[in-house]
Amino acid sequence: MLVLASRSASRRAMLDAAGVVYEAAPAEIDERAVEDAVGGSFAQRATALAQAKARHVADTRAASWVLGSDSLVAVAGERFDKPTSCEEARAHLRFFSGKRMELHSAAALARDGDDVWQVADVAVLDMRELSAAFIEDYLDHEWPAIGHCAGAFRIEARGVTLFERIEGSQFTVLGMPLLPVLAALRERGLAA
Repeated sequence: MLVLASRSASRRAMLDAAGVVYEAAPAEIDERAVEDAVGGSFAQRATALAQAKARHVADTRAASWVLGSDSLVAVAGERFDKPTSCEEARAHLRFFSGKRMELHSAAALARDGDDVWQVADVAVLDMRELSAAFIEDYLDHEWPAIGHCAGAFRIEARGVTLFERIEGSQFTVLGMPLLPVLAALRERGLAA
């Protein structure tokens, strides 16, 4: 049995589209405490968060394989959380305008509370210059849906209009390095 330790609709959609059978059981962890304890690079932090989520759920699901995943957004060396309000999303977009964004996504498998496997990937997104009018129109259409999205965008929706160029896996941008995840699941008999 595979358990996805996430409430992310995009992660569920990726697994669904790939035909993976799983149960969702979101992990309730203190993400900032995990990041503070780990420190290090953004990739290390994303991996630690994915592992913490997987272990947290694995502790309550004996003999289940648990997949945890997390994504972090960094712009100009600064880490950005999901916006908690439309005003915060507006401030993020103003700061991101014309800059390069790094989106770090990681995934981890745990079983019986032990870390079994992990992977991290990064996508680089060049945001175009955004006018104040564009930001307002964007938020009129995308808020509150982007409130649960690191970087204040959904690439599968109007968020694609924010960028001039994207380097990296589309799955990483969506929030999980899916191809290596699927390979790890196949190795353990959890995916076709």
